[in-house]
Amino acid sequence: MPRQRAESILQQMLDTMRHESFYTTGTWSDESLGMYVGWCARAGSFSDAMPLRNERGDLVLAFSGEEYADREVIDGLRSAGHQFPTDGPSYLVHLAEDDAFPQTLNGKFHGFLIDRTQGTGTLFNDRFGMHRLYYHEARDGVYFAAEAKAILAVRPELRTVNPRALAELISCGSTLENRTLFDQIHVLPCAARWTFRHGALERRSSYFEPSEWEAQATLEPDAYYRQLRETFARVLPRYFGGSERIGMSLTGGLDSRMIMAWQRSAAGSLPCYSFRGAFRECEDFTVAARVARTCGQAHERIMAGEEFLAQFPRYAERSVYLSDGCADVSLCPDLYMYERARQIAPVRMTGNFGGEILRRVIALKAKSAAPALFDPAVLGHVETAKDTYARLLDTNPLTFAAFRQGPWHFSGVLALEQAQLASRTPYLDNDLVRTVYRAPASALIDNEMSLRLIADGNAGLRSIPTDRGVGGRGLSGALSKHALSLTFKAEYAFDYGMPQWLARLDSTFSPLRLERLFLGRHKFYHFRTWYKNALAPYVKEILLDRRTLARPYLQRRHVEAVVNTHVSGRGNYTSEIHKLLTLELLHRQLVDGSAVARSLPSGRGAAALRALA
Repeated sequence: MPRQRAESILQQMLDTMRHESFYTTGTWSDESLGMYVGWCARAGSFSDAMPLRNERGDLVLAFSGEEYADREVIDGLRSAGHQFPTDGPSYLVHLAEDDAFPQTLNGKFHGFLIDRTQGTGTLFNDRFGMHRLYYHEARDGVYFAAEAKAILAVRPELRTVNPRALAELISCGSTLENRTLFDQIHVLPCAARWTFRHGALERRSSYFEPSEWEAQATLEPDAYYRQLRETFARVLPRYFGGSERIGMSLTGGLDSRMIMAWQRSAAGSLPCYSFRGAFRECEDFTVAARVARTCGQAHERIMAGEEFLAQFPRYAERSVYLSDGCADVSLCPDLYMYERARQIAPVRMTGNFGGEILRRVIALKAKSAAPALFDPAVLGHVETAKDTYARLLDTNPLTFAAFRQGPWHFSGVLALEQAQLASRTPYLDNDLVRTVYRAPASALIDNEMSLRLIADGNAGLRSIPTDRGVGGRGLSGALSKHALSLTFKAEYAFDYGMPQWLARLDSTFSPLRLERLFLGRHKFYHFRTWYKNALAPYVKEILLDRRTLARPYLQRRHVEAVVNTHVSGRGNYTSEIHKLLTLELLHRQLVDGSAVARSLPSGRGAAALRALA
């Protein structure tokens, strides 16, 4: 491809992804190699100030995300004579001089390494595939980008929804097997290391297979706990490095508390915050505040209330747009919260993936679709999606959680989070996950290992029951756990899970506002009542519009019935409205017209590699 044309395409892709004024951008190109790379990063982040070059200038690296190296690795490079700044990613290009690169890297990342001597470029990502990268192979080159919309902007003929992927989104909440919603655009697989030579894709390879960790011998319970404790204590400091301010996103559960128990930050040095709703301070917030107080840290509330509801259309549309349709509109309160969390600290430390890794929690599930809502052809693909899911589930549970559920099911919420913040969690650390592969079955059936780890780190935190009553002791602890379980189920029954008969009854007694007795005790968002009340005009405006009702995969009459029944209070179709809104906003912003050719104003986007090779 001629340089002038390639750089014009590259710039158009880059412009599509610069969603915020606090992003920095840049490009690098070499016409003789046929490689053109652009990047966009949050200013001051780990991957700001690309590209990186070694002393000889023969290696050039564009890197996105974060890498968590031990101090010994960096000190070893300096001992070998390499010179680079104390903070930041500059050491990575020196690690890249080793043929094993990027096998030794640890974190959520992707990047492109150019070897000017060999005339090669290497496209790579992290071993879990958590820092998503899309690609499209065309006759004139291979296009890759951290957001699918960047490819759609320059290849408009690809704005066609894949029927199988659409059904997977409806059934599972995400696409499977590295498919995307768009024909001929795919997701780079986990641990990819693809080699280009003079602009052409020469070799696809992988630098890691989960079978390497699956083959380890299982440990006895006590031996496993000792190794888990040693590993957790050793790797945790990696995630509190860097020059940016870190904020702790605290919940009432165990996973963020394990971090607090072992980090032991000086009093007042680690700002903590939790999300809460407008009705009351939920159990999650109350327990988190107690944890922060025990550790001597300040604790702030971030609330989704009237201000959020007033801006719901903007957040719903941007959530779908920024995530390329991977984030359901039900996640848009998270985007609102992340904007406010960034004002506290640009790095968000979380306990995310603790349950999935330590206790094999399965969030990715396949469900049937409402038969009257979708066209029969779609329903056929939904059955295929359920079969695909069942086949994928037939593997090591930890492999499913880390290498399938993680990069596929959580890509949407990660896109929204990374649009505003650097997102960190120690539970995807290479060493920790490798250790958990050795867990005996008895360590996975309850929370005892996590509670024991908390007690060994900070006994005061062990004495605080979770928001669901886990960890409570004695008769009072058992009664508290039972009471919290009842309020949790009651809130679900008055929100997402309200059966149709109760919805009709609730409508009859609506002046009593019975839901206020239960809502807000565990959750900070309440879409059933929001769609019925404050958001009803927007729901009707979008879903009863002629464009929506004309979509070939929908049954018009049932869509109308779902919307009218829900907003009148005579039924509960919260989940159906989530899916319908998400699909329609996806079509309007990423499929119809030329919306993908421009960046929406005042938006968000992942600080990630944006590139064309």
